[in-house]
Amino acid sequence: MQWEFIVALIVAIPVILFPAAFVWYLNIGGIYAIVREALKRRAAVQQRVPMPAQGGHEVANAKQ
Repeated sequence: MQWEFIVALIVAIPVILFPAAFVWYLNIGGIYAIVREALKRRAAVQQRVPMPAQGGHEVANAKQ
């Protein structure tokens, strides 16, 4: 191989791989943020709403 070809590879490989790595980083970061937000929402709902007792018949009877 000639040295010009090796220099071209050394320059071209990062130019090609950087956009792919950047898009991958954005996708993984977005997925991480969505999962973290969903876990926060689930924890907030569980703290606000008490668990119904054995099937939740008390709520149905209270409305009648």
